[in-house]
Amino acid sequence: MGIEIERKFLVNGDGWRAAAHAVLPMAQGYINDSASIDSGTQQASVRVRIQGEQAFLNLKSRDIGHTRQEFDYPIPVDDARALLALCVGGLIDKRRHLVRHGGLLWEVDEFLGDNAGLVVAEVELDDAAQAIDLPEWVGAEVTDDVRYYNLALAAHPFSRWAK
Repeated sequence: MGIEIERKFLVNGDGWRAAAHAVLPMAQGYINDSASIDSGTQQASVRVRIQGEQAFLNLKSRDIGHTRQEFDYPIPVDDARALLALCVGGLIDKRRHLVRHGGLLWEVDEFLGDNAGLVVAEVELDDAAQAIDLPEWVGAEVTDDVRYYNLALAAHPFSRWAK
């Protein structure tokens, strides 16, 4: 069993772009919906992701916050495509930019499609109390705001949020 310790932030401006050393195109969807998680009838999200030339099946506990159980399994890309067709809600389309800062690897997700205009940065930590050096392009922390979870964005895309 894996434990994911992650913090998520909104991104201000484009200062991160020059430091990005890799870009990964991603398409992902969910076998279950946010209502089943919100109601407690299911205890984990089930995600299918195609990331470049690789694909994964991922289960993540429904805990809110920066520490959750996570299980990630590689699967054949053709299987992932078939599973994406079975997903509920919308699909998430994004580009993940990898940026090193302060000794940590930051993942800056630039959303496309129905979530275009949203850019968030995530950083995985070894310990929940680990101190981090925030880059100047990091804005408000949204770790505990479920609206920014990809599962929620599939059901309620950023483009439909009230301005």
